[in-house]
Amino acid sequence: MVLAPERSRFPVLDPADGSVIETVPAAMPEDGLAAVDAAAAAAADWAARAPRERAETLRRAFDRMTERLDDVAHLIVREMGKPFAEARGEAGYAAEFLRWFSEEAVRANGDFATAPAGTNRMLVQHAPIGVSLLITPWNFPAAMATRKLGPALAAGCTVVLKPAEETPLTALLVAEILREAGVPEGVVNVVTTDDPGPLTEAILADPRVRKLSFTGSTAVGRHLLGLAARSVISTSMELGGNAPFLVLEDADLDIAVAQAMAAKMRNGGEACTAANRFLVHESVAEAFTARLTKAMQAVKVAPGLEPGAELGPLINAAAREKVERLVADAVARGARVRCGGERLEGPGFFYPPTVLDRVQPGSELLREEIFGPVAPVMTFTDEDEAIRLANDTEYGLVAFVCSRDLRRAMAVGEEIETGMVGLNRGVVSDPAAPFGGAKQSGLGREGGHHGLLEFLEPKYFAFD
Repeated sequence: MVLAPERSRFPVLDPADGSVIETVPAAMPEDGLAAVDAAAAAAADWAARAPRERAETLRRAFDRMTERLDDVAHLIVREMGKPFAEARGEAGYAAEFLRWFSEEAVRANGDFATAPAGTNRMLVQHAPIGVSLLITPWNFPAAMATRKLGPALAAGCTVVLKPAEETPLTALLVAEILREAGVPEGVVNVVTTDDPGPLTEAILADPRVRKLSFTGSTAVGRHLLGLAARSVISTSMELGGNAPFLVLEDADLDIAVAQAMAAKMRNGGEACTAANRFLVHESVAEAFTARLTKAMQAVKVAPGLEPGAELGPLINAAAREKVERLVADAVARGARVRCGGERLEGPGFFYPPTVLDRVQPGSELLREEIFGPVAPVMTFTDEDEAIRLANDTEYGLVAFVCSRDLRRAMAVGEEIETGMVGLNRGVVSDPAAPFGGAKQSGLGREGGHHGLLEFLEPKYFAFD
């Protein structure tokens, strides 16, 4: 594991009160290249290890993380802010990626066939793509790390992991767990920094780096794609979302509201999969909105380590200011506040659960990711309008459809331009499923067998 020298450090803040939790090394470009040196030096040995050996190492990491769920969860709460129960759920979810890819490590299967012309035989096998740069966000600091580390290590790649500057401590703990499980020195290298631009550019310019896996905003993803193009580096991009949540007129409203709460309030709305726009048939709009408002008003807002906390603070002051700006714009255009709508007084970056209805077309929060506990409600008159509104975005990560008629919900989901669809379900993520989107929401897939293939390259042999 390679960290920056102690020449400088930067603080990690607790979003519940703004206090400094700890300081970590502020890596410079030369530190990033030292991490690449370590990854390159370890690459041949790790790639040559038997798939079963890599699998067993990941399985031990799963066991070790499971043993330390409370440690991981406590750290997530401190630096990211989510309630402890939810943080513990994330820690378990993160561990599952290690277990899933421990099983996938032995399934990098190839192909054997006779050429159609009968002139030769064709053999295809898969090889590790090489040194990989993994860039993870702050909203799921453990799960987004293992969702990339699991397949990379299973495939036989060595990595440089750059966590978000807001949440580096969780990434360092995950790396410690991997080391305890037997991952050799140099296979996983963590660089922490509060100035990621020069560091990332230096790493991507190194010809030994052959893979970039990034989770974050579409704007940053576009920039990184440009940098990766200079060296023709393979990329996996899990970018922004603007998830529509459709409630058809035949929906079971009890189910719709329960799943709306899951889709909106998981991680406090700070998720790319969070429902960003609630599109509700006009005949059930008032009933749905009233029930959703009641459910949102019942959420307990408190620091994540306080007993019973259900919604913690936003990650920082800028995040709260963005949510305030989006709500203010919607209200200025005619939206009505059903609950919430104003920041909470006191320390920390808290914002209350908020429901808006009568949201007008053109409102900024219909275009931008809200990344907060705000549910804007619009109405539609028929399926065609609902689908048009759902597709009226540059993003296409996930959508949600509620209907008592599964066949109808499937048909609507098929018309929405998105990589994933939840049918009467507000959470779609699963380590065994391919996670990813369409349009400006990214490239490639994470999770499932597809996630392993992102870190493998097919090699074709022709012979008689």
